Amino acid sequence: MRLLPLLFALLLPLAATANEVRLTNGEWSPYLGQNLPHHGVASRIVEEAFALEGIRVRWEFYPWARALRSAERGKSDGSAVWLRSPEREQAFYISDPVVESGYYLFHRKDRPFDWQQVADLAPLRLGGAIDYDYGQAFQQAERDSVLKVKRLSSEEQGLRMLLAGRLDAFPMDKVVAFDMLHSQFRREERLQLSFHPLPLRSDSLHLLLSKQVPGNAERMARFNRGLKALQDSGKVSQYLLEIQQPLSLTY
Repeated sequence: MRLLPLLFALLLPLAATANEVRLTNGEWSPYLGQNLPHHGVASRIVEEAFALEGIRVRWEFYPWARALRSAERGKSDGSAVWLRSPEREQAFYISDPVVESGYYLFHRKDRPFDWQQVADLAPLRLGGAIDYDYGQAFQQAERDSVLKVKRLSSEEQGLRMLLAGRLDAFPMDKVVAFDMLHSQFRREERLQLSFHPLPLRSDSLHLLLSKQVPGNAERMARFNRGLKALQDSGKVSQYLLEIQQPLSLTY
């Protein structure tokens, strides 16, 4: 009988963590961010989808490379949100799509251009953020020196180099670009910019759960079930509309 309280005390932490998931996260406003409302719209979708299955999310914010490495090694349960790739399919259980991302080529209005295939971009002075993947065709053309791409430490730097006339085009997720232009640029600067309507790449972004962590296959099944319920409720569409409605280059 004396052992029962001790046994209960030992089992209690296990019971408390069985319905908790530790996820790494990073900074990519308005989708993700430590100081954003709900930690960003993608984080909100992930958290509420898990909540529908009775699982609480504990977020850990790191630089992106560390966030992915921690999840891959099983030091955390997973990470949000990422592109699907063959390499990641080896290391992670990958969720159904959480949000969609569309990358477009931003440029100054007084320096328009047209393009249909990546080779058409060869004459342009292009920028890109370090370690960002802009799609297979773009990446291969860059490796083959068909495209000359100046890789920069931040997307904000890329937009400022556009404004200064030091780049002809810079690829960004449209929602992220508009959010950044509103939070860190003046209206007169926004009015100088536009983007080509042809997307450079369009992809879905996913929750990753490490295959190193026992129970993650079941967690992923529960997450996907909760995500579908959240989508069916109309809340996912509502949350995405809320971040897009205020965004424009004209005010």
